[in-house]
Amino acid sequence: MASSQQSNTTQAEEPIPSPSHLDGISYLYGHPLRNSLSPLLHRTIFGALGLNWAQIPLSVATPSSSESSSSAYSYTRSPPIQTFLAHTRSNPKFVGASVTMPWKVSIMPHLDALTENAKRIGACNTIFVLEEKGGRVFVGTNTDCVGIREALLQNAPASNMSMGTSGVDYYRDKPALIIGGGGTARAAVYTLRRWLRCSRIYVVNRDRAEVEALLAEDRERSLLSSSNEEGSMAELIPITEPAEVQALEPPAAIVSGIPNYPPKTLEEIKARAVIEAFLRHPSGKKGVILEMCYHPALWTEIAELAANAGWNVILGTEAMIWQGLEQSRLWTGRDIVQVPGLVQKVKDVIAGAVTERERVEKL
Repeated sequence: MASSQQSNTTQAEEPIPSPSHLDGISYLYGHPLRNSLSPLLHRTIFGALGLNWAQIPLSVATPSSSESSSSAYSYTRSPPIQTFLAHTRSNPKFVGASVTMPWKVSIMPHLDALTENAKRIGACNTIFVLEEKGGRVFVGTNTDCVGIREALLQNAPASNMSMGTSGVDYYRDKPALIIGGGGTARAAVYTLRRWLRCSRIYVVNRDRAEVEALLAEDRERSLLSSSNEEGSMAELIPITEPAEVQALEPPAAIVSGIPNYPPKTLEEIKARAVIEAFLRHPSGKKGVILEMCYHPALWTEIAELAANAGWNVILGTEAMIWQGLEQSRLWTGRDIVQVPGLVQKVKDVIAGAVTERERVEKL
């Protein structure tokens, strides 16, 4: 899959657009961007606030004339970091950017400042601008952790809320499970420690090298940070065998951050068996699972397995919405969540777009 994306992004980069009719411009910076719902999300927010702003994707997907399949696309490459930042620094209409792959890590040294979220996670998915006496300051942060946090807190079991306890209380001092070893896993580790105060974090992934890299980075950050900067320093515990699960305390939360595909290799099959062992833990306890993958299918294989096992499944669009709301808050200076009806409007628009996308995919 990676090789096909690389071959699809070898075309010449598109010029950076800056429409004259707009008062404010946000960019979606990365490639390929065919599946992103970010421009729609922000357009909905900007429109509700009465702003003549828009988010413009800097990667264009067009049907490939050499392929018969309707799913075959060619992708233009987004501009290199130096070109992107030179344009945005000289453009007074620029209000901020959503940053996605492949730039989330490599853009960080080029920014003026980084928030603690970006530093601790090791990735930047958002740029916002601060106006200071010396000029505009470009700040990198990470709102993926906010998306994960709010998706889990807002969807903690209703029985927990009815007893007068918070979502944090549901997760506090209980284990959690992360599926994957990439950028989503890193954001999830930070979230589960800082805000949810989990006691330990199990890690399941098909790629042992990715897990080792995650653990090594975590050890390095632990040495550089004070003991309680992230709320808790829940230990990361790799789990590689289904038989290990029986002796473990079951997780209250699971964050799945891998693509939706059927397991084929021995490593993938074993990882899936470990996941199923957690979902059907002998204790019978069920929790909340956040399935971060929402395209091309909203309902993934892991979501289906979890639902059949009795878990509360939170779809990835929920986290995407909350991280986007935080981005717009940083760009507009408005408390988006407090605008009456706006959060629900965004949820309705995104749900409608996903439903339409699934309908088209089935044609």
